Amino acid sequence: MTIFLPPQLKYLPATLPIEGAVRIELEEGIPVFRASSIVQNQIEALLVKQQTTLLSPEEERELDCYEEIDDYLSFVNRMLRNLSLTQTQQSL
Repeated sequence: MTIFLPPQLKYLPATLPIEGAVRIELEEGIPVFRASSIVQNQIEALLVKQQTTLLSPEEERELDCYEEIDDYLSFVNRMLRNLSLTQTQQSL
């Protein structure tokens, strides 16, 4: 089994709110980490702006950071799901 580890984050976006940046939801009894609605709104605003005009270098870096954070959350969510599935199979 090959485990993909995302590269280390170099920095967080300056607009990332430290409090309430990530929320946890339960899906089929498994915790799932997601960006908060505040963070999702900021990402959406950057993506909309990107479609109509060029982003500033700072905005490009910010969007890149959000993509890296999304990679990490996806990795953690995959690991939690796989762990849950393994535990479920072992208990059968």
